[in-house]
Amino acid sequence: MTTLVLLRHGQSQWNLEDRFTGWVDVDLSAAGEAEARRGGELIAAAGLEFDRAYASVLTRAIRTADLALCAAGQLWIPLEKSWRLNERHYGGLTGLNKTETAAKHGAEQVMIWRRSYDVSPPPLAPGGPFHFADDRRYAGVEVPAVETLKSTLERVRPYWEDAIAPRLSAGERLLIAAHGNSLRAIVKLLFDVSDAAIPGVEIPTGNPLVIELDRARRPAAARYLDAARAETLPAA
Repeated sequence: MTTLVLLRHGQSQWNLEDRFTGWVDVDLSAAGEAEARRGGELIAAAGLEFDRAYASVLTRAIRTADLALCAAGQLWIPLEKSWRLNERHYGGLTGLNKTETAAKHGAEQVMIWRRSYDVSPPPLAPGGPFHFADDRRYAGVEVPAVETLKSTLERVRPYWEDAIAPRLSAGERLLIAAHGNSLRAIVKLLFDVSDAAIPGVEIPTGNPLVIELDRARRPAAARYLDAARAETLPAA
């Protein structure tokens, strides 16, 4: 058995402002910093130790990893970063206020854009403040104009299979600090969640999800460390 912990980043400044964020590099709010530290405290209280950690290349995920590991007394472990763990790209919704967008397009349509597995919002128009192709973090990457959860999973999968899964097979204990949709993609892969069921899977911010994996990397058990803020999990 080995242990994988998934940790969704704490509240960001744009979460606080109720804006679609996606690939925009927004920092944590003060509340988000507290969530990340609390996650680390829960990890320490549970006696969990890690050999390696992973994060996206977005500040809110990296700082969540750092704050949680510091609170857990494990800031020294290696932290690897990959754009493949980024949040889903929200395309033309990027930067918009969620409440105002729902008033304009209808709450049902916005919920479909946000939660469905393979229905995308409108793509991001070229240029403008949220054009990421010139960001050197993505040198050599074909930056998408929009993503669904399905396409997010498709770009998470190679990193999972090539970088993360072999470490788990070698018995390493891992922490992944990332985003709601990139972590939902990993949950879908691990638990074989159906396309129809995955829109109902929610991962709370700052609440470590501990997954015990058997030798075949199949989930044998899973639990949230903060039971009061736990969400329903796929069957392990």
